[in-house]
Amino acid sequence: MLAIADFLVEYRSTFTFGLIYGLFALATYASLWTGVLSVAPVTFGAFGGFVYAALQRDHDVGLWVGIAAGVAVGSVAALLFSFVILRLSSHYMAMATIAMVLITRVFILNLPDATGGANGTPLTRQSTLWMITLIVAVCLFVFWRLDQSRFGLAATTVHEDPAAASTLGVNTRHIQRIGFVLSGAVGGLAGVLMADQLQFIGPNTFYVDLAFTMLAAVVLGGAFHWFGAIVGAMVFRFLPEILSDYIDDGHEIANGILLVVIMIYMPRGIVDPRRRKKRERPIWKRKSDVAEPPAADPAPTTVTEAVGS
Repeated sequence: MLAIADFLVEYRSTFTFGLIYGLFALATYASLWTGVLSVAPVTFGAFGGFVYAALQRDHDVGLWVGIAAGVAVGSVAALLFSFVILRLSSHYMAMATIAMVLITRVFILNLPDATGGANGTPLTRQSTLWMITLIVAVCLFVFWRLDQSRFGLAATTVHEDPAAASTLGVNTRHIQRIGFVLSGAVGGLAGVLMADQLQFIGPNTFYVDLAFTMLAAVVLGGAFHWFGAIVGAMVFRFLPEILSDYIDDGHEIANGILLVVIMIYMPRGIVDPRRRKKRERPIWKRKSDVAEPPAADPAPTTVTEAVGS
């Protein structure tokens, strides 16, 4: 326990931002769960973060009110965008969400009264590591319950084969819209926590580098399970920090090499629900050792053989 406490003290900031990046990755997984590849959580995070910054600046609201506002704004924005995004085919959806991220930055720069423009907006930190840990735990519990529900089964079916899901009577567009709104809610929540921890929010806070980190965390951690998003984000945050303690120069290169190795030997990610431990079967269950029943006598081929038998 003492070693864990020392580790958390040394890497407290890394662990905190690992959890927040994990929420962004979880928001990406929420839409990917239903077969929609999207980086729109970056935009929803910007909505949540700037709404929280405005509420704190103008009305001095607390963190929990800001979280509620961020989740609400992210959900509503995702619902509205879903009527446009979900009409597109697979790769066009991803391109449209990338365009959303680029356009969001343009709006942030050109609305200085609301966003602070290029100078950004300062905030007062109100969250702690334990609060963020509790929030992430609640989100994971929600995803676990959803995974065990009928929605989870429908989402997995839509992801694997939308045509088969439609044949079974599943409304694929409805399931994808629910996943997209869930992605907006978690993205808005993550944006509030990101702004609160950084104590500053600007045009580059929610940009393409965050989108890359989200996608890479989901792929690395495992795109087929909700817990993979958290694991992937933690690896992305901790690996450079740990390597920098042993390698002065080039730790980013070593970080990239290790990530490539992990993806080669674990193509479905670190967390893979289909992966099972390969155990050696007992001797008595091996096919080669099972005694085969004696072969039946061949059927008579002539009348004489039939009478003689």
